[in-house]
Amino acid sequence: MHDGDDANQSRQDENYQAFRDCVFSAIIEKLSTPKVTKKKSTAKIRRKSASSSAKATQDDQPNATTATNTASSIPTDDPADLADFAEYLASEIFTSLPSCLRNLDHTTALPDHFALPLTTHQIEAHISPHLPPSTAQNLSAYGLVQPPATDTTTFLHPILTAYTSTVTTPPPPPSQTRPETNECELCARTHLPLTYHHLIPRSVHAKALKRGWHDEAALNSVAWLCRACHSWVHRTIGNEELAKEWFTVERLQSREDCERWVKWVGGVRWKKR
Repeated sequence: MHDGDDANQSRQDENYQAFRDCVFSAIIEKLSTPKVTKKKSTAKIRRKSASSSAKATQDDQPNATTATNTASSIPTDDPADLADFAEYLASEIFTSLPSCLRNLDHTTALPDHFALPLTTHQIEAHISPHLPPSTAQNLSAYGLVQPPATDTTTFLHPILTAYTSTVTTPPPPPSQTRPETNECELCARTHLPLTYHHLIPRSVHAKALKRGWHDEAALNSVAWLCRACHSWVHRTIGNEELAKEWFTVERLQSREDCERWVKWVGGVRWKKR
């Protein structure tokens, strides 16, 4: 195999891991909301190994509101089963993506019909038709889509948005470079793609300075979190509350719901491919 082929395969492997984490986070979010959990099928999760050889961010998720019931931010499902299902689903979808998206990085020039950020129209026209029928069947069976209100395209849109944002984000500045450790600072799982979480969300930096919550030197403090933990933080705690009360890893870890989350997600171990 030529050096170029090795580099492409390595990038695909890394991108698959990022995509898988985005799929897993989307599944958790769907199953953690009362509306979806209420409708969720009790059918056994499909356990299938993918035939693919492919293996497979940034801060300030869309503004979250403070959860009224923090327990609802953690699924009741067995984490190992959810990981198994997410692995199967992610591999099935990722291997169906066009090569330009599987090999995407911050230097990639995409064709016009895949201009970022991807829209539901682009996904419906150029991605959804190439997925195997089993993708829609599994999403429906597990209550992750509820036609006609939601379908495969609407399920994929936030996943592909998070994935493309993650893999096209340039390396962070030296002040925010990853520490020597390769483990998530919340759940302590290792060998996962890490994203940097602004402990004081950027959307409230101006307010934090104006109201004296923090000085300017503290604004760019970051924590390195896996995608699942990063999504959980923003799904559970609003940006203002993060800035005012939960602006260090130690403070986050002191929350009872964080302790429950870390215990739950700690049961997820991805298989080596």
